[in-house]
Amino acid sequence: MDFGITGRTALVTGADSGIGWQTARSLLDEGVRVVITDLEEEPLRAAALRLDAPSDKCLWFPADITSVESLKALRHFVETSLGGLDILVQSAGITGAQGLFHEISDQGWVDTITVDLLGPVRVLQQFLPALRSGGWGRIVLLASEDAVQPYDDELPYCAAKAGILALAKGLSRTYAREGLLVNTVSPAFIHTPMTDAMMDKRADQLGVSRQDAIESFLDEERPYMELKRRGTPEEVAAVITFLCSERASFVNGSNYRVDSGSVATI
Repeated sequence: MDFGITGRTALVTGADSGIGWQTARSLLDEGVRVVITDLEEEPLRAAALRLDAPSDKCLWFPADITSVESLKALRHFVETSLGGLDILVQSAGITGAQGLFHEISDQGWVDTITVDLLGPVRVLQQFLPALRSGGWGRIVLLASEDAVQPYDDELPYCAAKAGILALAKGLSRTYAREGLLVNTVSPAFIHTPMTDAMMDKRADQLGVSRQDAIESFLDEERPYMELKRRGTPEEVAAVITFLCSERASFVNGSNYRVDSGSVATI
């Protein structure tokens, strides 16, 4: 299928691994020029090399999405490198503070909300003018199953991701008539470094292997994931790429779940 985005330009945050990296790979395959960004320079450089794309098609620049000054530097790089911006995929985020509500400190809430909600807000503040200027644009924000099915041991993350859904819906009502469409994608338990760390922690607590930890997690914590496995970044990136494409020209303000049925409601 021709997605109709050859020659478009994109910025993908949180792209040194996992869903962000695979999304960059997928967009490059569709002929999009891509800037990838993440917090640390060396992992980002290595990620760009793994993408194995021409240097004028795939560029990289480290940035901290919680820092306005860092994002201003990223914006300048994007402007001088691409000349404009058509697509923004905001994938950067953290699991954040975990534990039951009474176990999480005020700072734990602040740190999680700062990265997972204010970070995307600050990214949008910097890049919305460029996205509005061309009469055609796509914004895809990464949310989570946790946004609509919160879990009691990671409420800061759940609250932040619920905020992302509200943010995207509001933006979709404001800018669609300018040709800028805004949607979200909500993965569940994807095979990424983030869930590797979660499963390693669970394995240590239970005294079992990572695979045993995954299997018990699916049985005990995610019983509605009917495929009984972690998803792959490729499976999420495919949906993101569709939403970035001309084929999604009538999709706006929607939340696409890529979750194996994990969310129990319709």
